[in-house]
Amino acid sequence: MSGRRSLAASIGIVSVKITVGAGCRSLPNVVPCVTVPPGMITVGCSGFAVPATRYFREYEFVEVQETHRAVPGPGTIRRWRREAPEGFQFALLGPREIAQESFRSGKVIETALKTLELVQEELHAQVAIFLPPTDFAHSRSNKSALKDFLAVVRARFSTVVFDAGPAWNPEEADELAEDTQTLAVRDPLQHGVSKRGHAYYRLPGPAGHKSRYEDPAIERLAEIAKSAGHEHAHYVFTNVDMFADGRRFKRAVGL
Repeated sequence: MSGRRSLAASIGIVSVKITVGAGCRSLPNVVPCVTVPPGMITVGCSGFAVPATRYFREYEFVEVQETHRAVPGPGTIRRWRREAPEGFQFALLGPREIAQESFRSGKVIETALKTLELVQEELHAQVAIFLPPTDFAHSRSNKSALKDFLAVVRARFSTVVFDAGPAWNPEEADELAEDTQTLAVRDPLQHGVSKRGHAYYRLPGPAGHKSRYEDPAIERLAEIAKSAGHEHAHYVFTNVDMFADGRRFKRAVGL
């Protein structure tokens, strides 16, 4: 599939180079800057929390939420593609039907994946993220089903990311990701950093979706980004204040 890069072909990650400014911008209530080397991290949000034109001025990456619920209209897709700056990266959230099937193969999942591939082609998306059902237990049968599912989607998308859910140990999820050449989601503030060269961090809010990250948490996250030692890592904010929190984090790391 076009879009793959030999640099990290072992897991299929596609890095997006980010230019770091000459220095940190001094703004009120923004934590001290911890400069991160260029190309080391990508920052974005899960969905457009503001109009897309404004979002495109602040970020170079977004998780498209619409693909989780339904199929974005052709007009919407064309507008996003037209308004997005060069180098902008779209990631697609997998259809919720996949979670409802608990990753078990069948006609429902195959139809959902074909629909997702159509949007992928239109947006030239390189990343697909699959979320679990709320009650996805850590069991042998679930692990087997998830592993089989990841093998299927890994052949269809350049970079595959999965969230195994809160019942799973993050290290076990990373082991599964290593076996399947995918990436496992984790929250670095809650579960520490991944030991892998590439990581995908989602930030759900310190106390759930409706909470915001205060300055000490943003500062801690910036220190993690500097010291984690990843070749590349995504930091994706998913909480209600994701647009503002993501901007503060970008400033904290000098982006």
